[in-house]
Amino acid sequence: MSITEFADQIHVAEATVFRFCKRLGYRGYQSFKIALASEIVEPIQNIHEEIHPEDEILTLANKVFTSNIEAMKDTLQLFDPEVLQAVVDTLSTAKKIDFYGSGGSAPIAMDAAHKFIRTGIYSNAYSDGHQQIMSASLLGPRDVAIGISHSGSNKDVIEAIRLAKKNGATTIGLTNYFKSPLSNEVTYVLYTTARETVFRSEALTSRLVQLALIDVLYVAVSLRRQEETLKNLQKIREAIATKRY
Repeated sequence: MSITEFADQIHVAEATVFRFCKRLGYRGYQSFKIALASEIVEPIQNIHEEIHPEDEILTLANKVFTSNIEAMKDTLQLFDPEVLQAVVDTLSTAKKIDFYGSGGSAPIAMDAAHKFIRTGIYSNAYSDGHQQIMSASLLGPRDVAIGISHSGSNKDVIEAIRLAKKNGATTIGLTNYFKSPLSNEVTYVLYTTARETVFRSEALTSRLVQLALIDVLYVAVSLRRQEETLKNLQKIREAIATKRY
């Protein structure tokens, strides 16, 4: 429910709901709602059983695939349509989009830039801390900086996001953790969720969820910029054709 719908259901003012959420330590109703959703996602202990050294390859494959599928379903439950819509609106009219990701998040940033360049929006990905801060220093209004960090605690990414925001750019964060430095710095936050099992880290599963989330944003923005995107796709296909036998 929106804050208006919720306030109406329990017969109080919207301001009362907002103050209640603030008193619990959240930035507002939306932050409280996302935190609550992450707590009540359907338990999947029966799927996230430990991987054992003696597991047959098909058993291991089943556990890994099922784990990834459940992470996708869990994340889908966390999506806030208003935030998602606001992010798409912002990206659709952006002059430039820079993606920041270090370590395991670097390939996600590269994949995002690789996709968004097709929309006609100037897009770049930076994995080096110095390049991230250099990029952020040149951003301004109508530009967008997207920080990708599973933990939400990567110093290089957060410093770049903070500088981009200072320069007037809209900032967006992709993270798995609600109470993280990244989520506190950005204009909009998109959350993923992943559970940990033995012999694999959460970042492995969240990587796939983040890729899917990037796909959602790319498809939505492409639909908004359909004519330009289709023209660009044709140009790219013709250019890439010379690279194939």
